[in-house]
Amino acid sequence: MVVSLIQFIIYLPDATNLKEKRRVVQSLKQRLHSKFKISAAEVDLHESTTFSQIGAGLVSNSKKHGDEVIQKVILFVEQEVPGRVQDIVTHTEFYS
Repeated sequence: MVVSLIQFIIYLPDATNLKEKRRVVQSLKQRLHSKFKISAAEVDLHESTTFSQIGAGLVSNSKKHGDEVIQKVILFVEQEVPGRVQDIVTHTEFYS
């Protein structure tokens, strides 16, 4: 079993309050799940109005497949987020 993980921070300069930020974050999480079948959550920076830290993961039987999905997620997020994506970190864990 292979677990592929990604964590990134999004900067949302146009969000003026938590409600606007959470609307963008919730939409992003739903689209990631719908398009890539990954689990995603806001993992930090909950009270910031302009920053959000998102973590996402995927379980598969192949590192190659996990890496391909994570790369597609990065491209998708960079194109779809109405702000800047920064501090992208990926990680793969292997379990037998």
